[in-house]
Amino acid sequence: MTDTRGQQPSYETYSGPLPGERAGAQQPGGPYHPPQAYGAPAPGAQAGGTLGGQTGAGAVRRPRTGARTTPRTRKARLRVAKADPWSVMKVSFLLSIALGICTVVAAAVLWMVMDAMGVFSTVGGTISEATGSNESNGFDLQSFLSLPRVLMFTSVIAVIDVVLMTALATLGAFIYNLSAGFVGGVELTLAEDE
Repeated sequence: MTDTRGQQPSYETYSGPLPGERAGAQQPGGPYHPPQAYGAPAPGAQAGGTLGGQTGAGAVRRPRTGARTTPRTRKARLRVAKADPWSVMKVSFLLSIALGICTVVAAAVLWMVMDAMGVFSTVGGTISEATGSNESNGFDLQSFLSLPRVLMFTSVIAVIDVVLMTALATLGAFIYNLSAGFVGGVELTLAEDE
């Protein structure tokens, strides 16, 4: 019989299941992880990163309490480098036709208003008295400025206006393209609606 008094007892490490457990059964809280040393990364984390293997750049940042959460208006600075002469010609042609129609309609409405106010009869009588003589009655303003003549004259002006505006807009597109090659074009700043 050996005397064991005064000696430290020796303990063996037990790695089997605890009493009441099946061998190989997993604990309800997941596998057991030994305690980590202070400052060591948690399981599944890389050194210098966050949990789940995400680095600091890919981590989801949550706004602090009281922080401003309203989105800012985004702005973009763009430059018109080139204007297509064909598209400019088509748009200017349609706009000049619309302007010509508006001119004809405005001239007709203006003539009707002036005729209803008696402007042509008053001014025509004064001119006929000033230019008349014993043999003739003078210049007849009402027959010269009749509605068909006024509309025909306005239509001719509208057609000339369509041709000139289309040609000048197309020429302006060519000139803009040449100048944009030297100075870079017109810069625009676009912003989103809030």
